Amino acid sequence: MADRDSYQTITDWQRLDAATGEAIRAFWLREQANVAGDEATRRLTEVVAHVVDEQGQLAAVATATPKVLPRLGQPLYYYRCFVGRDWRASKLVRPLLRHAQKVLESWARAHAYPCIGVLLELENEGFADTLRWAHWSGVGFSYIGVSPRGLDLRVWYFRGARLKTPAELAELRGRVGRAPPLVAARRH
Repeated sequence: MADRDSYQTITDWQRLDAATGEAIRAFWLREQANVAGDEATRRLTEVVAHVVDEQGQLAAVATATPKVLPRLGQPLYYYRCFVGRDWRASKLVRPLLRHAQKVLESWARAHAYPCIGVLLELENEGFADTLRWAHWSGVGFSYIGVSPRGLDLRVWYFRGARLKTPAELAELRGRVGRAPPLVAARRH
């Protein structure tokens, strides 16, 4: 069994190579992450970072995609993290989240803030049950309500980000190439 404190986080945001993409696709299939086919192809464009163990085997993948929640009306990176079965008891989730926060904030700052922060929807019941604080000071996320699926929503805003005007939101929705397109959050 691998040392659960020995891993490396690798940044992939906006520069995922084909070989790593195929390794991530295989990881999702092997770990039964319910990410396959066209969905996997789309999600590969959203990879922020991945984690490998000391043997170079994938342990976790973090993705983010721009979304505008109707209730908030502002663009946020919708963050997802999938941790492999052998690493779920480790303390990998928080460092990976912190890494992704830094990567996404740096990207946003360098690109005129296409998104103003990071959004979490807590699908993991363990986190939702044990992390009941309104504000998570260690990672800076605050509770903002529940999703249409009844899951806790948390948000962390980038330093220096300003709320978008309606004209700026329209421009962001129309961009192609420099930033991923904004999409309205799906209702489930």
